[in-house]
Amino acid sequence: MFDTKAILKTTTGAAMTAMMTLPGAVAADNHAMPGEGTTVDMARASWDTGWWQAEVYSQLLQELGYDVSRITTLDNPPFYQTVAQGDVDLWVNGWFPLHNSYEDAFSGGAEKVGYVAKGGALQGYLIDKKTAEEHDIKYVSDITKDENQELFDANGDGKADLVACPPGWGCETVISHHFEAYDWNDDFNAVKAGYSASMADALGRFQNDQPIFFYTWTPNWTVGELTPGEDVVWLQMKETKLPEDQADLADETTVAELEGCQGAAPCDLGWPANDIRPVANSRFLDDNPAAEQLLREALIPIADIFEQNAKMNKGADSPEDLEQQASAWIEENRGKVDGWLKSAREAAQM
Repeated sequence: MFDTKAILKTTTGAAMTAMMTLPGAVAADNHAMPGEGTTVDMARASWDTGWWQAEVYSQLLQELGYDVSRITTLDNPPFYQTVAQGDVDLWVNGWFPLHNSYEDAFSGGAEKVGYVAKGGALQGYLIDKKTAEEHDIKYVSDITKDENQELFDANGDGKADLVACPPGWGCETVISHHFEAYDWNDDFNAVKAGYSASMADALGRFQNDQPIFFYTWTPNWTVGELTPGEDVVWLQMKETKLPEDQADLADETTVAELEGCQGAAPCDLGWPANDIRPVANSRFLDDNPAAEQLLREALIPIADIFEQNAKMNKGADSPEDLEQQASAWIEENRGKVDGWLKSAREAAQM
């Protein structure tokens, strides 16, 4: 006798196999994974507070079928040069207007596309609150007074030590401009060693009840460990002197309500607020409309970046930690994420 169930099972399996080989089935699969067969050469910034965002976008691209097998860590100048040349495809760590000075290097072959976080990325100079109140320091220029310079002089040379930025970072270029524009060279030392190590040293001095003077940005773990308004204060600038490529933003350096700002509101930090943006090779975008649409639509709230940076600073900073934190964020925001992926897949069909 024939085994009817076995025949049905075999017939059904064969039919399913045949269906999978039909052109329509292949097209449907390609629509779901438009990036399949394409490798993305992705970069990330040398500042570790931007690594989690890179991992989030990497995983989103992988959900579209792209192969993102490695992410290369680069400083600003080599990234903007190589992305224009097509040696790397993209990163999501552009800071604008801070990185305006690199536009000539990349505009011929790459472009800004979408936003990781729009507005709210602040920068400025801070000191510990205790010293600010005891010595009535409200402006950065107040520290140029001899008696105030000595408060922040860690190496005994008579100059105030400012934790600045390493060479190659956009903020290092602006701080160097400030030193010239405000004539700070005889008053301050710019500490340009590794930022995390320099800030760890500053945190140690703060914990030992010593004055500290540093540059920072948000989102960043520093304002989690050293809370503005409680531990430290933002200092104001009496006059805004921006680099030439940011000169038209002089009216955008004030923040109406900034917690921990020293002096009267609004708070003039002397730095315009930044957008964090992807920058991608133009040919890559043309060849990959799904990736381009994803970059245009995806957004990460500043508060979520800050929260992850705080976890990282407390030790959850391994590659495995970043991967898990990114996947957890994606699942927690699955409703929005699926909308971005749907738009990306639709863009690939046009």
